[in-house]
Amino acid sequence: MSDPLRRWYGVIVRDAYVVQFQFAGRPFGFDMRKRLMSFRHVEAFRAVIAAGSMTAAAQRLHTSQPQVSRLIAQLEAITGFPLFERAGGRLAPTLDGMRFSAEVERAFVGLSSLEAAAVRIRSFGSGRLRVAAMPRLAGGLLARAVARFKTEHQEVAIAIHSGDDVAVSEWIATGFCDAALTMIYGDAPDPAPEHVLTMDCVAVLPPAHPLAALERLEPADFHDAPFIASPLGSTLRTQIDAVFEAAGVAPIVSVEAGLGASICVLVAAGLGMSLMNPLAAYEEAKVSKIEIRPFVPSLPVRFALLFPPDHARSRLVETFSKLAREMMLEELSRLPGGA
Repeated sequence: MSDPLRRWYGVIVRDAYVVQFQFAGRPFGFDMRKRLMSFRHVEAFRAVIAAGSMTAAAQRLHTSQPQVSRLIAQLEAITGFPLFERAGGRLAPTLDGMRFSAEVERAFVGLSSLEAAAVRIRSFGSGRLRVAAMPRLAGGLLARAVARFKTEHQEVAIAIHSGDDVAVSEWIATGFCDAALTMIYGDAPDPAPEHVLTMDCVAVLPPAHPLAALERLEPADFHDAPFIASPLGSTLRTQIDAVFEAAGVAPIVSVEAGLGASICVLVAAGLGMSLMNPLAAYEEAKVSKIEIRPFVPSLPVRFALLFPPDHARSRLVETFSKLAREMMLEELSRLPGGA
């Protein structure tokens, strides 16, 4: 260390490694062989390079001038060469100090790239999400959940897959999809779902139908009446047939349809009554002229989330599923009987 700089710092170099300070008449020393360069040392060095003085650097770092001086002295002892010299009332980097500064800046460029990578990871910038649902949920609630999610995570690539309950369960079981929104009639599929909300199926009937005068419908109201049924073999159809059989009721199946929208169009055309999940019924009632009534005994439908078994869920999946759950509760609770 040069004499002017030694006097300016108030530092005494006792040998190549041991540095001693003189503070208020009391010596303070440390052996630099036991110290490593820290981020605080480099931060102070950059601040002095940028500001040109210890005082200005201290202001930038919101610390004291003696603290900056101490860090620079330690850094010079660690590097083994002087970093600054006095020049016209300011500190100017030595040739070695300028070379060291160039290396520091290259390191900080790398650090900036790490910070940018952290931002991308935090915001799921390179993430891809595959979600699934049955058509009613895929075209409605799931699509709205994806739209809301994309407003905050625009760089995430999302694919929506739509299929029947068997297809959705298979996509989840094989890990093809990361998450799914599903409606469950009867026993839960494998893998086991995460329950969100349970509601009851409702009866739908044509406008001005004589049974529309009733507050609720029972199996007996469907005896020998035209009925729009879910496809034979479907879980809902199996549940409905079991209820009718237990009551000794035999409706007349006039049409089979797999989509709630199709069922409601057929009901509105006067081709018969039906039983269906309340989400489809109330959404289709906005475009099809149908009447909706509660049905007893209860035909529960569970709205749930599905995830691949034995898969650790990524933060991306957890974040999306939390939003999807909130939206399911938010929208389904607004339906009659959904509170």
